[in-house]
Amino acid sequence: MDYIIIVILSILLIISLIILIKLFKNKRSDNLITQQLGLLETNFVKELGEFKYEFSNNINKDFTNLNDRIQERLLIMNEKVNSRIDENFEKTTKTFSSVLERLSKIDEAQKKIDSLSTEIVSLQSVLTDKKTRGIFGEVNLNYILSSVFGDNNKNIYELQYKLSNGAITDALVHAPEPLGNVCIDSKFPLENYERMMNKSLSKEQRDLATKLFKSDMKKHIDAISSKYIIEGETTNQALMFLPAEAIFAEVNAYHADILNYAYNKKVWITSPTTLMSTLTTVYMIIKNLERNKYAKVMQEELNRLALDFERYKERWDKLSRSIDTVSKDVKDIHITTEKITKRFDSINKVDFIENNKE
Repeated sequence: MDYIIIVILSILLIISLIILIKLFKNKRSDNLITQQLGLLETNFVKELGEFKYEFSNNINKDFTNLNDRIQERLLIMNEKVNSRIDENFEKTTKTFSSVLERLSKIDEAQKKIDSLSTEIVSLQSVLTDKKTRGIFGEVNLNYILSSVFGDNNKNIYELQYKLSNGAITDALVHAPEPLGNVCIDSKFPLENYERMMNKSLSKEQRDLATKLFKSDMKKHIDAISSKYIIEGETTNQALMFLPAEAIFAEVNAYHADILNYAYNKKVWITSPTTLMSTLTTVYMIIKNLERNKYAKVMQEELNRLALDFERYKERWDKLSRSIDTVSKDVKDIHITTEKITKRFDSINKVDFIENNKE
């Protein structure tokens, strides 16, 4: 930029001098002055030529250096841009791969949801039938009993047990005294419960369903109380198993009259959770009773062992006294033996002296 300004100023100065020389030539006719001005003009033209040549060389060199620097910077910038592009491309590839992986997981989850929806629809179709619904409740009850007490543990529970009155209970638990045998029967009042909880129905329809639901529950309670509570054979109470936590929660939260009715009939309403807790408590009581029974047996055995140990101590003391007596006798015999040995030594010496005298 500085070179360009200098060149422009120099050109302007030269043009001014040439104009002045021409003006002087026109006004003066003196030959000397004309010659001097011509010489001055020649020198200026020569110096201007030299200056232009040097200026051109410098400009070329500067442009060459500038071009080299620009090329170098461009190469550096190109390398950085390529590096950034590669890095961003790698990140984009990883992000894209992660997105594809998540999409595949979402697709798998969607398939599972579709399968679960099909299973739920299938379960709903099963639960609409009373017989299959009853089987569903019995299967859940069997699973809970086997989970708590173990499979086919007839010492504690029996399935489909027939009572003396001919009624068959879903399960009979042999609880410890004073509780005794407890009958458990599975009931699943679903239709009127669903209508009662269906918000799309009118209030009158839901109120009617509520009355019918309560009637269903009371009928089940009456049946359990009359069939599965037998004096002298079972305890004076029975368990009603609802295989749906939602129905159990609804009864406990909003239908206290049903709970009071069941209480008066000696029927306790349970859900999968509460039944498992109750049976676990019964199982712990049975285990504690068994431990106490074995503890009594162990106490008796320990008492017998104590008697045997007393006899052993007496016999050992007697043996010890006998050993002490024998030991004393051995010492006395040892002393006598020493004395006899010394006497024999003395006798031997006497015989030896007499033989020498002879």
